[in-house]
Amino acid sequence: MVNRCDWPGSDPLMVDYHDQEWGVPVHDDRKHFEFLVLDGAQAGLSWATVLKKRARYREVFDGFRPEIVATYGDTKVAELLADPGIIRNRLKIQSAIRNARAFLEVQGEFGSFDDYIWQFVDGRPRINRWVTMDQIPASTPQSDAMSEDLKQRGFNFVGTTISYAYMQAAGMVNDHVVSCFRYSELAG
Repeated sequence: MVNRCDWPGSDPLMVDYHDQEWGVPVHDDRKHFEFLVLDGAQAGLSWATVLKKRARYREVFDGFRPEIVATYGDTKVAELLADPGIIRNRLKIQSAIRNARAFLEVQGEFGSFDDYIWQFVDGRPRINRWVTMDQIPASTPQSDAMSEDLKQRGFNFVGTTISYAYMQAAGMVNDHVVSCFRYSELAG
């Protein structure tokens, strides 16, 4: 039997995400943008809900290419609001567009979003040593700083809790519990 974190439960999609993706350091700007959009869409919902809709998000958000999403106008917003395959929340859809524009500005300033975002953990993953899931914080001073800076740059749906979830997903922190098989794979 494989030891893993408790949060994926027995849902095959969640287990696969946990085993293959969660906590793996991301250095691809398109993947960063995908996590930014999806973590914002998650606000008030479960990650399982978002994950089940991710394939459709990839289709209707043009493969999470920020240079295309940044050009979306009212017609595209109406189209997205009518699509049952995604979370049909006007504020979250508009946030994705706004964040795409801010994302492009960050790329222009730093050369890549990756160079910008990894500065909040000094360029390398923070390796935590949690024994139980209830030890894992909802936010940290690093996610506070990241959230504040993102907001100042025009991003939204990037509060400190969402920012910390982003850091976990993008491998900026290793929050697998120490007994999880992924902990040592990612810590090494």
